[in-house]
Amino acid sequence: MTAPVRYGILGAANIARQFTRGVAGSALANVAAVASRDDARAAAFAAELGIPRHHASYEALLADPAIDAIYIPLPNDMHCDWAIRCAEAGKHVLCEKPLAMDAGQARVMYDTARQHGVHLVEAYPYMAQPQTLRLRELLAQGTVGQVQLITTAFGFGLVAPDGTPLGDPANIRLLPERGGGGLLDAGTYAMSMARIIAGERPTRAFATGRNTRTGVDQTVVAIVEFPSGAIAQVSSCMSAALHRHAMIVGSAGVIETSYSNHAPADGKLSLRVKRGVPGTIPFETETVDGADGFRLEAESFARMIREGAAAWNGCSEAESIDTALSLTAIARSAREGGWVAV
Repeated sequence: MTAPVRYGILGAANIARQFTRGVAGSALANVAAVASRDDARAAAFAAELGIPRHHASYEALLADPAIDAIYIPLPNDMHCDWAIRCAEAGKHVLCEKPLAMDAGQARVMYDTARQHGVHLVEAYPYMAQPQTLRLRELLAQGTVGQVQLITTAFGFGLVAPDGTPLGDPANIRLLPERGGGGLLDAGTYAMSMARIIAGERPTRAFATGRNTRTGVDQTVVAIVEFPSGAIAQVSSCMSAALHRHAMIVGSAGVIETSYSNHAPADGKLSLRVKRGVPGTIPFETETVDGADGFRLEAESFARMIREGAAAWNGCSEAESIDTALSLTAIARSAREGGWVAV
């Protein structure tokens, strides 16, 4: 690469702050501008994080000729519209998960990006971690044989068990009209990981759950079936201790992983791997060097922009579409009951 990719950020949310700090110091990518609909907020954000320029509107950022790519950390219901506008402005797009509210929107977003000759990807920091890249390798090598059972879970404590907010009741995760709920937050991670493991689009889903007092899903647990015969249990929860884990059970072995977004202070992430069927075979721990997931995904996308699609190590278009279809089926099943085709 001859020059770092210059990112602009739409909005000054806390995740945008985390992204900017993660990318700081990279030789492959830098945050060159930020936009907010509040000029004072944009200026303060830029000053706090050492961003060279700020804009008082999203439109002004899209018109900035010094920006190569846009990072979109906006509320879920704004992803589709602004990703399309970015593509039409000739900007590459790194969009926070969920890419869109449904697969229909996602397809329009990808089609628009192709029409305008730019790249569009869904941002999952965990996918850029060596931990997940190693998992993909192990699966491709057939380490566990044919996958039979998948468990993926992710949850945190945003509301109390009775569904009342533990913090700001205006948090967008609690607002139905903004695409809130645990399924389109933690659930995107759990379902996308199940899709990585299975390597194919699910056929149907059956789910149950309960809602917060604001009417968004608080806890969802789903059974998801795949054409190969693999069956996954996918769960998300917003009233639980922080947990994030996946287990893959195959005909010839087992893998366990935390599929983490970011590495801990020592920079080490690990997977537990059992190669073999008998219970006497122990798990082996494989340790890999991790890093800040925002930096890793921003650098991978920068390589994609400069070198081509093969340089991207994150979520593929097929994985994004299949995850969106699956989440829609899970949500419908939890709402209406019964099996729902994906």
